[in-house]
Amino acid sequence: MLSYILKRAALMLPTLLGVLTLTFVVIQFVPGGPVEQVLSQARQQKGGAEGGGSRARRDIDAKQLAELKALYGFDKPAHVRYVEMLQSFATFDLGRSFSANKPVWTLIKEKLPVSISLGLWTFLISYLVSVPLGVAKAVREGSKFDLVTTLLVLVGFAIPGFVLGVFLIVLFAGGTFLDWFPLRGLTSDNWADLSWPARIVDYFWHLTLPLICIVIGSFAVMTLLTKNTFIEEMRKQYVLVARAKGLSQKRVLYKHIFRNALIPLITGFPAAFVGAFFAGSLLIETLFSLDGLGLLSYEAVVRRDYPVVLGSLYLFTLIGLVVKLASDLLYMVVDPRVQFGSVAK
Repeated sequence: MLSYILKRAALMLPTLLGVLTLTFVVIQFVPGGPVEQVLSQARQQKGGAEGGGSRARRDIDAKQLAELKALYGFDKPAHVRYVEMLQSFATFDLGRSFSANKPVWTLIKEKLPVSISLGLWTFLISYLVSVPLGVAKAVREGSKFDLVTTLLVLVGFAIPGFVLGVFLIVLFAGGTFLDWFPLRGLTSDNWADLSWPARIVDYFWHLTLPLICIVIGSFAVMTLLTKNTFIEEMRKQYVLVARAKGLSQKRVLYKHIFRNALIPLITGFPAAFVGAFFAGSLLIETLFSLDGLGLLSYEAVVRRDYPVVLGSLYLFTLIGLVVKLASDLLYMVVDPRVQFGSVAK
């Protein structure tokens, strides 16, 4: 297993390098970079103050272009900037944001509370509802309960989270009808003055509507995957043998079927866990004024804030590769028959 881990770790480097290289190359051809944006704003201000004459624009170009390029590092050739970027990323220095004038690490840490809140509860609720529901549907395959719950989870999957969010705001958040839930942030303005029980209530009060919008569509895939996996295991020979021995349905289900049926779910556990943190809905964050990592990435692209774009991409890609390795290793933990790197004889 150690040799397998080392081989996979060695493969991470070219994968990570390929993602960063492709993104860096694309950035070089994207119009409207930070230098162009600052020059455009300066021209508008200068032109408005001096009647919009061409002389003002020439002065701005001559005096500021070199300084701006040096400020943003564009006075160096592309290959030099590329090498410097890789050297910085090798020491986990993600650079400094152009627009916020802060280290990228600082920006990511500022947005993490929102992403952790949405991701953690989305992950827990999805698994805690979908797995038991999928097992219940498998046991009651073809029943009225199975049909009704399938219809409900598919309807939830079909409704876009943003559309559901607008509906919930209109209905419950001060729209046309009720005013039960807040619309901004994770906590109230007076959160620091509240007692701890009141803080917890306030926290979940703000999270209720965003979580409903995010998790409602995640039940279908996990529930149906659990159901189909359990049904497949229930039809295998070892289950028939266990039942023929006189074992109860409950013992057969939880002692023999449960472990094998959960292999696809458990091995996908790390990816789902990290994905819930870093793949949050940008539209939901915008709709409920939640300043998370999704909104940070979007604004960085719009503002051509390349250090944030590349730094966050580097971090998320590295985490994704590590999580993929962890998912593969979980196969061996769940199913001891799996031996990575072994050679058949």
